[in-house]
Amino acid sequence: MTEQTTKNNSRVLNDFIWAIAPVVIGLILTTLALIAVGADPAKAYATMWNGAFGNTEKLSGVLDAWVALVLCSVGLLITFTAGLWNIGIEGQIVMGAIFASWVARSVNLPAEMLIPILLIAGMIGGALWALLAGALKVYGRVHEIFGGLGLNFVAMGIALYLIIGPWKREGIASTSGTEPFPLPANLINFPGLSVGPIEIVIAFVALALVYFALRGTLWGLKLKAIGKNTRSAFWLGIPTSRYMLGAFALCGAFAGIAGAEQAVGVWARLIPSISGGYGYLSILVVLLSNFHALAVPFVAFFFAALAKGSVSLPLDLQIDSALGGVLQGIIVLLVVLAQGVRAKVR
Repeated sequence: MTEQTTKNNSRVLNDFIWAIAPVVIGLILTTLALIAVGADPAKAYATMWNGAFGNTEKLSGVLDAWVALVLCSVGLLITFTAGLWNIGIEGQIVMGAIFASWVARSVNLPAEMLIPILLIAGMIGGALWALLAGALKVYGRVHEIFGGLGLNFVAMGIALYLIIGPWKREGIASTSGTEPFPLPANLINFPGLSVGPIEIVIAFVALALVYFALRGTLWGLKLKAIGKNTRSAFWLGIPTSRYMLGAFALCGAFAGIAGAEQAVGVWARLIPSISGGYGYLSILVVLLSNFHALAVPFVAFFFAALAKGSVSLPLDLQIDSALGGVLQGIIVLLVVLAQGVRAKVR
């Protein structure tokens, strides 16, 4: 074995240890917290596992969440690369769902023609809402975190207004959702499941497009330059405002597809909580992936399983379902901390 091979193997092992250590420590801390409140950690983890993978229906729920997380995460990779914290992605999911719902309620076409229109409508809704946050950032000097958070509440308010107002169920002003969409407006799912081939293929295509765009194109290189130093990129001749607005629009388009998929693929109607918190959760996915596109599907699956599995905790063990979120937050915090420590010891 050559010296170079030994160094490479050592580097791979070192990277693996730094990556896995935060997860292990996070599990240990969560276990100690469970013991402190008098809960059985083994039963809690077994319940979460069963809640995520106990049967095909539960697994399909995990895959539903996985699709939404992957789509939102690859969109966030674009804005993060440009140095933009697109916290407004939650609202962009909602607007994508609203646009898709409007088409589902208004357009009468065969499924093979209607479904592409629904997805395009979702893309447009998410992109337009993201462009609004981008315009506030670029032209109004409103930080994207504050602008995005504000627009999240506005989007959720619009969805609720439509559900209990113009799109309310016949004779009922209920917050449970609109009337179910016509059958042609529903995505084709696997038999007995709430997930189908269309959304899974879209997630993988989106991942591949963003991976190659950020790594192998001049556009991706310029976006990285903007993220590293916006002022320097501008003086080098890069139209920074246009690129930042484009990054917002692309991220919003991916989030809009996620919203459309939730509306017409999972729920078959518009509901108030249509975003499912996947926008905020996808931020954690990207952070834990260390901004690497190839790691996104694996981290997204882990987070989707935690999110769905923790729902069973209150029913089976009378433990708050927030345990899954606690574990997610601890792991992400430890990963960020580990990255800082590693940078200092290098």
